[in-house]
Amino acid sequence: MPAIVPALVVLGIFALGYRYYSAYLARRVYGLDPEFVTPAHQRGDGVDFVPTNKHVLFGHHFTSVAGAAPIVGPAIAVFWGWGPALLWITFGTVFAAGAHDFGSLVVSVRHRAESIGTLARDVISRRARTLFLLIIFFLLTLVNAVFAVVIANLFVANPAAVLPVVLQVPLAIGIGQYVYHTRSSAFLPSIIGVIVLYLTIMLGMAFPVSLDPLAATLGVEPRTLWVIFLFAYTFVASRLPVWVLLQPRDYINSHQLFIGLAVILLGVVVGFDRIVAPVINDVPADSPSWFPFLFVTIACGAVSGFHSLVSSGTSSKQLGNEPDARYIGYMGAVGEGSLALAAVLAVTAGAVGSTVEWNNLYASFATASDGATQNFVQGVAGFANNLGLPISVGLVFATIMVISFAATTMDTGVRLQRYVVQEIGEITRVRPLARNMTLASTVAVVLPLAMALLPGGGEKGYTFGVLWQLFGTTNQLTAGLALAVVAVWVTKNRRNPLAVLLPLLFLLVMTTWALALNLVEFVAQDQWVLAPLDVIIFLLAVWLIVEAAVALRRAVRSRGETTDPHQYATEG
Repeated sequence: MPAIVPALVVLGIFALGYRYYSAYLARRVYGLDPEFVTPAHQRGDGVDFVPTNKHVLFGHHFTSVAGAAPIVGPAIAVFWGWGPALLWITFGTVFAAGAHDFGSLVVSVRHRAESIGTLARDVISRRARTLFLLIIFFLLTLVNAVFAVVIANLFVANPAAVLPVVLQVPLAIGIGQYVYHTRSSAFLPSIIGVIVLYLTIMLGMAFPVSLDPLAATLGVEPRTLWVIFLFAYTFVASRLPVWVLLQPRDYINSHQLFIGLAVILLGVVVGFDRIVAPVINDVPADSPSWFPFLFVTIACGAVSGFHSLVSSGTSSKQLGNEPDARYIGYMGAVGEGSLALAAVLAVTAGAVGSTVEWNNLYASFATASDGATQNFVQGVAGFANNLGLPISVGLVFATIMVISFAATTMDTGVRLQRYVVQEIGEITRVRPLARNMTLASTVAVVLPLAMALLPGGGEKGYTFGVLWQLFGTTNQLTAGLALAVVAVWVTKNRRNPLAVLLPLLFLLVMTTWALALNLVEFVAQDQWVLAPLDVIIFLLAVWLIVEAAVALRRAVRSRGETTDPHQYATEG
């Protein structure tokens, strides 16, 4: 089948979803109010609470949620066939991710821009806050560990991408300083920033950076050094005011999505590439079952709990006008779904020219997992080659795009982990942990660093073996629990919660099922680090599900008598 056919169908459904379904959510489910004074104005401090232009904020939000996961997950999941993968990406984005991302942003804005964990206390129960914060803590540890290894592997495989990625940091800081001090639009400076970034590709190809000599001297793998350097960088970056680095780099990177999608779609049209992978693949008998593992392998790109952390962690603190939440939240989900679509096209049509080649790359679930990111890079380079760009340049271009998204998500993830650590410090009354930013940042960095360097599962450690499955499952579980918070809030405010409850129930069934299957596998493989972690997450989830069910039942019974005390006074 010509790759352009499913691409146009999926993008058309996304457009209809934003035009009609997001409008329904905004009006009938979340009740957006243009008169509501958002926390960015109420609590403006110039560091975290900063009223931000909606296009700039979209750039931050989108690039924070669109890390490596919407590329790696779909690139792995086509192992079961591109048909099931695209169906989940399409309808998961429209009906699950849209409601989840949009709803968690609105509920956070209505509750002083509190995190989703704290919202669980206000909306469900006081115990729910602690339970949710612990689950989020584990999720962020896995997120930051996974993305660090993704970036490190790409740096090792593509040393020509190192200089452009590194030079993007001072470039973004310069743009941030200019925009902040002149109060001018970030659009033109960020466009210039993207052009400069791509011009540095030739510099990177002329001067590739490899850590192999230093790693050999120290007796460690180059990947290990890159992981350590990345966490040292995020320790500093996550402590800077958002306007210094996070916002300007996010806006630069948001342009990369549209450029990358344009390269992929135009490359598909010009080259008329065909999908050579099977619609439904006849996988080996010992492979994981696509039901439920397809729905946790593709987390980001369909629906992702990490998005609720971004929505309620940084985006809600920068939202200047409440109706903009529809554009930021729902369109951000559509943007990530589009990136997942691009990943499917790249690994099924761009990376290889025949079904035989594809079958070699996807001979087993292990080979599909290990080669996912590089398959995507190779696929994008193939589409770029259709447009006249040399394969060598296309490889660096695609690598920069993946690393830029993943690095931004790491910055945001470590910042969010610091918030969570400080909240846990408040609950446990450990004042140094709650008040000392340096100590909280250290905890936020050291634990995922240790997980990323944990031995086991081959040369790539746990990350592309069992760790990816646990990451995906925990991520989807967090999405289900975030939807539980949104569902209770919607019900309390006398609106129809069905649009939230349906994806909520589906995700909770899939994730608890996957956790149970993972536990059996971890015990069978003697994975005595991940098995206890799986048990802890499972028990916390079950407890929180019970708390949410009780709160929802209570909300249904009282919905005609009271409203949420935090509800904006003039809302109907």
